[in-house]
Amino acid sequence: MNGLSKESVTFLEIDESGADQRIDNFLFRHLKGVPKSHIYRILRGEVRVNKKRIDQTYRLQLGDLLRIPPIRVAEKTAAEVTHIPPVEFPIIYEDDALIALNKPSGVAVHGGSGVSFGVIEQMRRARPQAKFLELVHRLDRETSGILLLAKKRSALVAMHEIMREGNSDKRYFALVLGQWKNVKQHVKLPLYKFDTPQGEKRVMVREDGQASHTIFLLQKSWNDFSLLEAHLKTGRTHQIRVHLSHLGFPIAGDDKYGDFSRNKVLMKQGLKRMFLHAHSIAFAHPLTGEAMQLNAPLPNELESFITKLDSQIT
Repeated sequence: MNGLSKESVTFLEIDESGADQRIDNFLFRHLKGVPKSHIYRILRGEVRVNKKRIDQTYRLQLGDLLRIPPIRVAEKTAAEVTHIPPVEFPIIYEDDALIALNKPSGVAVHGGSGVSFGVIEQMRRARPQAKFLELVHRLDRETSGILLLAKKRSALVAMHEIMREGNSDKRYFALVLGQWKNVKQHVKLPLYKFDTPQGEKRVMVREDGQASHTIFLLQKSWNDFSLLEAHLKTGRTHQIRVHLSHLGFPIAGDDKYGDFSRNKVLMKQGLKRMFLHAHSIAFAHPLTGEAMQLNAPLPNELESFITKLDSQIT
């Protein structure tokens, strides 16, 4: 294996970026390129915290002295080091704990599943001085809008707690095919995740799936379309998309759960992406408790399509 051999023991003093993190997760991140099996092997005998043995569930504390034994780390090639372009995405809000950015459609939030890099990797490249930068939550690659990043582990842990307890208010705009009837409609349908024969992740409504809840609010309607605001009460994978598709109102431009023949027509009419946009989020700041209300206006390409629909009304 091509690699860089660390011939001496490494000592690390844990700062805030590592505090309260499980030691195995910390080492996965710190020792990129080292197989997980090898990390668990050294955890069973050679890693020390404050000169004592610990197990993989130990949570690091601020000021802990971590001893890492000599280890062989995979050496990155020049191509691997430079292939991620540094990008600063449009910032909606930033302080010393959080970044809220406006993610464009077509950009993954992280690498994986055939994508070599995403927003988080590009932001880390753009900010090499940042000690800590992690995704608070995710958006589908095709979805645009507000995406939160944490600049401190304490903020990340607190935001996860806020979202887990349902103490955030996330809202999306979705343009669907068909005429939606109800001004306000609660949709509670269990969602089941599965892999297609091609290895792609998909979600369907199924009785043994995870409980999920979306509130849809009608904003505007046309002959063949309706603009909805989706208020997420749970945050399941593809939740809005699958709820709407199951009800017979697929999102315009959705290439996974939508009306594929209609999507081809929409592309010729100027809608070349899925019409789903995370436009608003509200929560109490994870460190100060201050009430936060963040908004991202509709991107120009979606606003233009709405204008085109308005112009066709006679």
